[in-house]
Order: sequence, then structure tokens, then C-alpha cells
Amino acid sequence: MFQVGDKVVYPMHGAGVIESIEEKEILGEKQQYYVLKLPVGGMKIMIPTKSVNQIGIRQVISLEEMQRVVQVLSGKETDMPGNWNKRYRNNMDKMKSGSVFEVADVVKNLTVRDKEKGLSTVERKMLNSARQILISELVLSNNSDEKDITVLVDRLAGTEAELS
Repeated sequence: MFQVGDKVVYPMHGAGVIESIEEKEILGEKQQYYVLKLPVGGMKIMIPTKSVNQIGIRQVISLEEMQRVVQVLSGKETDMPGNWNKRYRNNMDKMKSGSVFEVADVVKNLTVRDKEKGLSTVERKMLNSARQILISELVLSNNSDEKDITVLVDRLAGTEAELS
């Protein structure tokens, strides 16, 4: 069970801080909820405490794990299907996994593809969503400024394409 003040990641939404734990009655059922505030975008989310494992809520990564994210972003892109539909499904599965490393891989691959061939509207939305999710976690794990992390992510994800 998480505590107030814990920094956690909500897959497909990003990282946030648990502001409170509240009991609410919704549709006639009383249950406890984590109130999660996302620093990037300022959104608040209520998550039933009993659904945490099912949803995949986890602690933000450590500084050591952040180094691995940097390696993913600055490394070579991974193989992606040429068919946009298969590529989209593959990337969506990575994002739903809740793994920061998989999300970093999506950011890297779509950034490189954007520079080389451009992205469809759907893939551009996915890239923006993956960037927001990744940036929110890196901001909280490193206690950094959103602008600094955004610059870092964009620089690292684009490095390999510029060097090739």
C-alpha cells in the first residue's frame, strides 16, 4: 500500500504524487481512493486503492534506473514493423506495459521515424503522449524541472538520427 507523498506511476497517464487517501461513496459503494496529482499537466486522478495491482501502479524509478532510460533514449532505435497499424499496436502494447524503458523506446523510435519519414496524426499523438508520460516520471525521479527534462529527452532521443 502506498502512502501520502509517495511518487508513483499510473501507466498511460504518467507519474504523480499521492496527495491524499480518501474514502468516497461512488454508485452506492464506499471505497478508499488514492488522490494522485500529476505535476505535468496538473491533472488530479482518483484511483481505487484495491485496483492498484490490476492497474499497474508502481513507484517511480531510481536515479540508477534513470541512467538506463538515458541509454535507451541515446541508443539505436529498435526494429519496428513497416506497417503503421502493426507499429501502432506494438508501440501501444509497450506504453500499456507501464515500463519506463518501454515508453522510452517508443519515444526514441517515433522521434527517429518522425525525422526520417514523418509521422501520421495518430503516431504523432502517441509520441506526444509517450513523451509526457516519460517526462513526468523523470521529473519526479530526479526532482528536476519539467523544461530541463523535456530538453534532455528531446536531445537524447534525436541524437542517434543526427549522427547517422
